[in-house]
Amino acid sequence: MTPAIPFVRKIEFDYGIVDQISPLIRRVIARNPTPFTFHGTGTYIIGKGEVAVIDPGPLIDEHVDALLAAVDGETVTHILITHTHHDHSPAAEPFKEATSAPTYGFGPHQPGRYWEGGSHTESRGGDLAFVPDHVVRNGDTVAGKGWTLETVHTPGHTSNHVCFALKEESTLFSGDHVMGWSTTIVSPPDGDMNDYMRSLYRLLARDDALYWPTHGPAILSPKLYIKALIAHREQRERAIADALVRGLNRIPDIVSHLYKNVPEHMHGAAARTVHSHLVYMIETGIAICNGLPTAEAVYARAN
Repeated sequence: MTPAIPFVRKIEFDYGIVDQISPLIRRVIARNPTPFTFHGTGTYIIGKGEVAVIDPGPLIDEHVDALLAAVDGETVTHILITHTHHDHSPAAEPFKEATSAPTYGFGPHQPGRYWEGGSHTESRGGDLAFVPDHVVRNGDTVAGKGWTLETVHTPGHTSNHVCFALKEESTLFSGDHVMGWSTTIVSPPDGDMNDYMRSLYRLLARDDALYWPTHGPAILSPKLYIKALIAHREQRERAIADALVRGLNRIPDIVSHLYKNVPEHMHGAAARTVHSHLVYMIETGIAICNGLPTAEAVYARAN
């Protein structure tokens, strides 16, 4: 099947604008722009007449109203969640109440690494309330009138992150695992760099022709894009290893060195990604630390 061409035809209605981005795909963007969400969360509507909705988004009444208006006169058969962050899953509850559609996802939010205390409260931005009506695993499919979506488990950004592949248009909804405007934050305790890298290679082995991320524009050359993300992470790991050799052995010092040209308000996010890299580097024998690999630990290059 020829992939969907990423044209955007805007349809205005009382509650906002819906983008018709392919014959089978519509998108409604929530008005929640931040340095981490770009223009906002993109909620996708799949099909015509009997539809699935991917990532209802944040708990903003205006956005829920916009989604309901966009599917007015249609039957919502599935509500699909890529992962449980506050900009993706909370609107599932009121949207489900209004449409009676069941929710699908890999599972509830997970606490992450034991050395972080094993507490859900330590997750940053986690939607702890969401529990799917139906659990999906890698390779599972859900289908409706004229469309089929395959689940692709891609842990890393969170352990319960999944992408959904629309078979009829060779299109992957990549959630936050692959974004169209920025690299993905991989933040302990619920983010894991080892899982993230493995998931990138899982996507690289696929033949999806087009990605639609939750944030940002379409990715038109997925394999090239994934290879660039892998190369970026490998380069970042080398830079962290070099910083350790230079005697920069605490995360704030490494961030100040590597991200000196990045605005300081983004250094917190950078620190979480550096932390995840260091955990990965310990697991692969490149780095060591004095005790548990927490955000406050002292790190060093392994001999």
